[in-house]
Amino acid sequence: MKALLMTSLALTIGLTSNVDLQAAQESFVRSETVEPIRNVTFNKEGKAKERKQGGNPRKVEGFLAFDGSMDGNRQVDPQIAVGGGYVLHGSNSGLIIYDKKGEFVQGVGQASFNGGIDPKLFFDPQRKVFGFDLWNPWDDAKLKPVNISISETSDPTGAWNTYPVPAPNGVDGGGIGHSKKWIGYSFPGGEERTFVLRMDEMISGKPATAYHFAGSLGHPVHTLDDSEDLHFFALSETHFTVRKITADENGNPQAVLVGSTEHGLKNVGWPPQSPQKGTEQKTSSGDRNPKVVYQQGGFLWFSQTVNVDGRAAVQWHQVEMDGSIVQTGLIRHPENSYIQTTLAVNQNLDVLVGFQETGSDMYISPRMAFRKSSDPGGQVGEIVKLGEGLGFTDGASWGDYSGSVCDGDNGLDLWTIQSITDDQGKGDTIIVRVPFEASSD
Repeated sequence: MKALLMTSLALTIGLTSNVDLQAAQESFVRSETVEPIRNVTFNKEGKAKERKQGGNPRKVEGFLAFDGSMDGNRQVDPQIAVGGGYVLHGSNSGLIIYDKKGEFVQGVGQASFNGGIDPKLFFDPQRKVFGFDLWNPWDDAKLKPVNISISETSDPTGAWNTYPVPAPNGVDGGGIGHSKKWIGYSFPGGEERTFVLRMDEMISGKPATAYHFAGSLGHPVHTLDDSEDLHFFALSETHFTVRKITADENGNPQAVLVGSTEHGLKNVGWPPQSPQKGTEQKTSSGDRNPKVVYQQGGFLWFSQTVNVDGRAAVQWHQVEMDGSIVQTGLIRHPENSYIQTTLAVNQNLDVLVGFQETGSDMYISPRMAFRKSSDPGGQVGEIVKLGEGLGFTDGASWGDYSGSVCDGDNGLDLWTIQSITDDQGKGDTIIVRVPFEASSD
């Protein structure tokens, strides 16, 4: 069935005065030095308890697919990052490395990286390193650190440096982003809800300076372009607002407003909970705020879950750096719900949108749709079914998010990880690769 599609938008409204903006230029409010915790290897030279999950490579609808974590509950929090010839997978149960054929390589628990939950992963194609965060709200010192871990090379089985940044007022729901120069993290809770660190210090394993900013600058962006500036994106009922971290004359980070533009979108409401087969218990649909935002080709790209006629649907966007929309698309179903979405985009500007489908006559099941950059604006192709769920969940929380990324080695292939219910209603995961060829332009 073809996804119902929303036509391309081209809004070019400039900066407006009726939106509550922070200062156009803002300095950090304080800084602190964070000492690293170094792992000589990913599995602590074989001393870490092995966590072996997934694998089983196969073809699904003609695409390479293999299993990720299979031991999750309902809040799996699945993520992947791809580069250096490997697929790094994280969930609330631990971290696993596969090769790009889907074969298991190594796996450890979160304790190997100072503990925590809600992993969010990336591979930096410019610096050729992996990174991820783990938020630990249960530490004995009650500092609730955000543990930011960076590999020293493109080989994730090698050395890693973990930086525990104290966030004592933080709560669940943080997001990570990076550029060539900076790593940024924003989170709910407290008066200081954004911090940045220098990538160079973290890769080298030196003590790193964490710079804290008042309030939230927005969701930090993963920068796939060759750019030192780190952008942050914020969505409101009426506007897309973009800020960036750039170095001042002394080399210190400062936040600069790039633009705030009226988006003019009809569908920006929070998605309702979604039904599932065999139970009255509805499940969480996701978040109208993007779980991940990419900078690719000089644009920002993301998808979101929104309320369309009382059901959850997926909406995706290509956005200028000032917040004005280039194109947007809507993926919806006349009866079922589409939930827990993320988007990936490659150097050709081809796009993959990953999500899950659920309804009163089906269990939560993984899906994806993709488009080539030459396709008509705002359109994606047929929805691809990556599996069918086998049971219903026993609570509202589900998945918390999914993951979709560009291959950091070739800049072309797109990957997604999605949750699927097993026969106990728990969250298993599937990882899928969609190959793309270089543009002939």
